[in-house]
Amino acid sequence: MTILVAGATGNVGRELVARLAAEGRRVRALTRDPSRAVPPEGVEVVGGDLTRPDGLAAAFDGVTALHLITLSGEEGTPLRTGPEIAALAERSGVERVTVLWSGFSGGVEAAVEASGMEWTMLQPQEFMSNALTWADSVRRDGTVREAFPEVRSAVIDEADIAAVAAKALTEPGHHGRRYTMTGPEPLTVPDRVRILSEAVGRPIRFVELDRGQALRRLLDEGVDRENAEFVVGWHADPPPEAYTVSPTVARVTGRPANRFADWAARHAAAFTG
Repeated sequence: MTILVAGATGNVGRELVARLAAEGRRVRALTRDPSRAVPPEGVEVVGGDLTRPDGLAAAFDGVTALHLITLSGEEGTPLRTGPEIAALAERSGVERVTVLWSGFSGGVEAAVEASGMEWTMLQPQEFMSNALTWADSVRRDGTVREAFPEVRSAVIDEADIAAVAAKALTEPGHHGRRYTMTGPEPLTVPDRVRILSEAVGRPIRFVELDRGQALRRLLDEGVDRENAEFVVGWHADPPPEAYTVSPTVARVTGRPANRFADWAARHAAAFTG
C-alpha cells in the first residue's frame, strides 16, 4: 500500500505523514513547495498542485489510498478540480480516500462521493492550531487580541484529526462515514489564553476586539471580504457542532481526544522563541 497525502506541509498533513510513517506505512507526501517539507525518514516527497491535476500522474502512480484537502493552498479558495482529481485517482487504482472538509461544500467532496472509491469525510470543527496566529503578539507584548470572548468552541488537535484519517485510510469500516470531530472540552478564547499562559510560563493578556476590528484585521491580512465575513460570522455564532463535544476521536482511535493543554505544552516554544 502506498498512501498519498495531499497538503503534506499543512497542519493536518504533517501530522498524518508522521503518523503513517511511524506505523511503517509507505507514504508519499504531495506539496506545492517540496522545499518546505521536512518529512520523516523514508517518506517520498513529490511536488504537485491540485489545481493542475494534469501534472499529477506521476504522484498518483501506484497509490492505493489518498488523503485529500479541499482548499487551494495558501489562497484558501475551494478547489474546482474535484472531478479531474477523482478520475485520476480511480485510473491510478486508488481504493480509499479521506477528504478533509474545510467548511465550504465544494467539488472535491461531491466528486469523491460519486466515484467508485471507498470514501470518508473528515469534518473537524475549529483547529487548536488556529492559536498559532497569536504567536507573534504573544512573543512581542504578551497579548492575544480576539473578538467574541463569551463564545465557546470545542477546539480539536490536528494530531487527532490525523489519527482518525490514518485509521480510515488503513482499516476497513469507514466507507461512507462523515466524521464530525471536536476536542474534549468547549473553551472560550480567554480559557485558551489562560491555558496557554500556564504552558509557556508567563502571563498572557486577553484584549477584546469588536466585530468590526476583527473583520478589518482579516481584510488587512489580505483575506477577501467574502471569506473574511464568513470567518468572523462563524466565530460570532458557531454552529452547535463546534461547541458540542463529539466522541468521534475516541470511538475511532480507541483513546480520548487531546486537551488544549496537551496541544499548548507541545507548541509552547512557538510562543516563547
